[in-house]
Amino acid sequence: MSVDGITETNQYLTFKLDDEIYALGINHVREVLDFTKITRVPRMPDFMCGVLNLRGGVVPVVDLRIKFAMPVKEKTVDTCIIIIEITIGEEETLLGIMADSVQEVMSLEPDQIKPPPKIGTRLKTEFIKGMGKKNDEFIIILECDKVFSSEELVVVQDFESQPEA
Repeated sequence: MSVDGITETNQYLTFKLDDEIYALGINHVREVLDFTKITRVPRMPDFMCGVLNLRGGVVPVVDLRIKFAMPVKEKTVDTCIIIIEITIGEEETLLGIMADSVQEVMSLEPDQIKPPPKIGTRLKTEFIKGMGKKNDEFIIILECDKVFSSEELVVVQDFESQPEA
């Protein structure tokens, strides 16, 4: 859905990476976990931290800092994992996203959301649903199903479908 398609107030979970505020539609968020042990799996893409055990299920965890080419940061007491549900093909898949901290659940009116910036053709912004603005701060609203390429999502799906050891 494009910004033009946003016609009603929506709720978003906001989180920080570096000093930037990002948001995910609350309908994609399943839960927020304190940072926990993540099991590294050999030959995973760099942005994938590994997998975690979520009530007996295997959930892949990604580090958006690495995916967005940000410097790696030491984990703090605020570091958390946001469990989201994304669609791969026609199948729903759980995915953990590591964030520096979770901020709040907020509502944004359609007039508070602008289209992502168009900065040349080399900068990929298709994963940005829009730019929210609240109290003079920009909020980068992510399109959950478009943050990763289809090839990357297949890797995520493969790890999720593996039985727990």
